[in-house]
Amino acid sequence: MNIGDKMPSILGLDQNGNEITLEGLAGKKVILYAYPKDNTSGCTAEACSLKEHYDELQQAGYIVVGVSKDSAASHQKFIDKYELPFPLIADTDTTLLQQLGAWGEKTMCGRKCMGTLRTTWLINEQGEIEKIFSPKEIKTKIHAEQILDYIKK
Repeated sequence: MNIGDKMPSILGLDQNGNEITLEGLAGKKVILYAYPKDNTSGCTAEACSLKEHYDELQQAGYIVVGVSKDSAASHQKFIDKYELPFPLIADTDTTLLQQLGAWGEKTMCGRKCMGTLRTTWLINEQGEIEKIFSPKEIKTKIHAEQILDYIKK
């Protein structure tokens, strides 16, 4: 997906089985972030960064939604453990991640494998992508600050 593209109409089911759709998000600005795995160091740092700056992000008019291939049960434990104030989409079959271009080959421990490419999209009220933070840009510990710096420009 590229800047100006419209997000898919159905994003998926969150940790509670609620369907998150573009129609349901209409009129809202959204930070959609894809991350590899619940409870790993980088993913936890990123989620906690977004949690710590959640009020500022909301004041800027954004809601936050995360997505990974973990199960709804895994997401619920992750949310409970770190008191995350936003939903996480359980994309267990990687349909959404593939549509977004956030599923692909990466290198881990010197081996090539398929996995989630950490990416964040800022989506406007019409469901169009305004900004994409690529895997190379994202600094997990300060990701919310990176987003806020961009928003304030």
